[in-house]
Amino acid sequence: MMARIPQTEQAEIIALRGLAWLLSDSERAERFLTTTGCDASTLRQRAGDPALLGFVLDALLGDEAALVDFAAWAEVGATEVSRARALLPGAMPDFHAP
Repeated sequence: MMARIPQTEQAEIIALRGLAWLLSDSERAERFLTTTGCDASTLRQRAGDPALLGFVLDALLGDEAALVDFAAWAEVGATEVSRARALLPGAMPDFHAP
């Protein structure tokens, strides 16, 4: 029987896949690096930082076309990306109107 992966680790895996997807295209990569203010070396060093991984998911969730493309590429639902974001540092609380 396979051990179950904790939810936070699953969220980090989705975010790492998001980072790989963002960096797999030169235009997306340049835009992402510009947005983060990181150079490629710093990004490599911080790739496992949960706060950076949260930012990766923020970038995807903030661009519907990118989110749809990433979700199809990674074979995950957009809802999964949103849930993963909620598990990483810096997530905004989900407020609902009464």
